[in-house]
Amino acid sequence: MAALKYAGLEDTDSEEELPPGWEERTTKDGWVYYANHLEEKTQWEHPKSGKRKRVAGGLPYGWEQETDESGQVYFVDHINKRTTYLDPRLAFTVEDNPVKPPTRQKYDGNSTAMEILQGRDLSGKVVIITGANSGIGFETAKSLALHGAHVILACRNMSRGNDAVQRILEEWHKAKVEAMTLDLASLRSVQNFAEAFKSKNMPLHILVCNAAMFGAPWSLTEDGLESTFQVNHLGHFYLVQLLEDVLRRSSPARVVVVSSESHRFTEIKDSSGKLDFNLLSPSKKEFWAMLAYNRSKLCNILFSNELNRRLSPHGVTSNSVHPGNMIYSSIHRNWWVYTLLFILARPFTKSMWLKTCNFPLSSPAILK
Repeated sequence: MAALKYAGLEDTDSEEELPPGWEERTTKDGWVYYANHLEEKTQWEHPKSGKRKRVAGGLPYGWEQETDESGQVYFVDHINKRTTYLDPRLAFTVEDNPVKPPTRQKYDGNSTAMEILQGRDLSGKVVIITGANSGIGFETAKSLALHGAHVILACRNMSRGNDAVQRILEEWHKAKVEAMTLDLASLRSVQNFAEAFKSKNMPLHILVCNAAMFGAPWSLTEDGLESTFQVNHLGHFYLVQLLEDVLRRSSPARVVVVSSESHRFTEIKDSSGKLDFNLLSPSKKEFWAMLAYNRSKLCNILFSNELNRRLSPHGVTSNSVHPGNMIYSSIHRNWWVYTLLFILARPFTKSMWLKTCNFPLSSPAILK
């Protein structure tokens, strides 16, 4: 005790509380060190406990790390528009050799996108999201871009795509985000998109097949196929085939297919138990919008499962997910009856900003 008193270390009750004249700081790569201003020296060990520590995870949403002219790290809070030399993560430090928690952290229907991605640094990751100018696609694109990923919004309408890009940049001006043209109702457009992306010579770590149409009247695409089937499934199927080589080269990589629980309420086999191709792209006489949507979502899951079986040995996993029941987005815009149903259900369903806590329908874990 005499030695501690002589060193000025007995003034505090808590083992973690710093004595007078000491300051806790962090290095650029997240290690904690301690500055003794009285003796003008620094050390890695806590002056009382002797423990070495590091900060846990990435910076909170809205924060950014910079370096001043003298080489000292400081932090910018873009939301409150202030700067500080105090690392906001110091409240969540861990010991150099932390004990692994016995159970895995879980999320539920109230988890937000930012909570799920908290502490994850996606810098260097390249992501393509189809239908990303609105709804679930936009929220996914924004969340990933704000955590450092380079996000490409693959949109049919470039004007809306560029508007979505600007909305993300307004939240963080350094976000790496861009829009590219992709019309899933045209296989030629899918091919052009794949060629344009490959010309950028970029990797591809995450491909989110999100775009979909729901409740639309019967129509044929320029390729002669029923529109719901092509947009929701076949267009994405073709896109993945065209980008498969890039995904393999970028491994570990993953494909995420946004499906739906409604896949349970349909069948794509005939009476003999064989696949009935006429059910996938039906004639106008045999068409019902709800069934067409359900069948396309079933195709999504079957495709994702088989894709995972074939590509997982090469470092590319595939997951199909259910985003939640009757999420209020623009998907119901094709018929006023569906719009009314979604409005009535809105108070009892997840909002758009909660959407990333979806339920796996095939392989688990969207982001690692």
